[in-house]
Formats: sequence, structure tokens, C-alpha cells
Amino acid sequence: MTRIRPRSKVWLSSDSPGSTFGRGKWLLLNAIDREGSLRAAAAALGISYRKAWGDLRTAEEFLGVKLVERRRGGNVGGEMYLTNNGKKWASEFGRLQSAVENALEEAFASWMEGKD
Repeated sequence: MTRIRPRSKVWLSSDSPGSTFGRGKWLLLNAIDREGSLRAAAAALGISYRKAWGDLRTAEEFLGVKLVERRRGGNVGGEMYLTNNGKKWASEFGRLQSAVENALEEAFASWMEGKD
């Protein structure tokens, strides 16, 4: 028998069209933190550098905080790292996402009990 599980997507939005922060931008922040550059983060996620750069700019504008610091590196390339705000957003959005998933699992289990 196939196991049925609930799924959901968590994102933050505003009244402005196209302004959101969700799993994709969260994954990008985590990849930047792990990889140390936007180019390496984009490659690790399988997205273009242009998309990653656009998503990062959109996230900073939407949240109203600077999420990353950039350091140019000349011939050897630059580096990018999360600011304290970037680390906080990456951590807290991950925590929110986990809390929603746990609540959904609990609600689904309770609902399934009533189905028997």
C-alpha cells in the first residue's frame, strides 16, 4: 500500500507583486554560506548565476536587510558570506519551515485516525 503524506510550501509574501521569500531563496542563502561564493552556490543548486543573483537581490529588497557581504578577489575570484541578518533569516526560516511541517504531520495523523 502506498503511504500517503501531506505536503506544503511555506513562503513569506507582501502586497507587492512578486515579492516573496521561500524555500528557493532559503536554499540559496544556505548554499552561499556553505560554498563561500554566489557562483559556487548557484552551481551547487543547479541554477544559473543570473537567477541566483536576481533572487538574492529580490530577497534583500523584500526583507529590507543586507543578507550577504561580497569581497572581490581578482584573479582567484571573490567570496561571499552571510551577514548576521543573512544567518538569522536562514536559520529562522528553516525553523519556521520545520515547525509548519511538524504541525502538518500532527494534523494529518489526527485526521487519518478519524478515517478508520
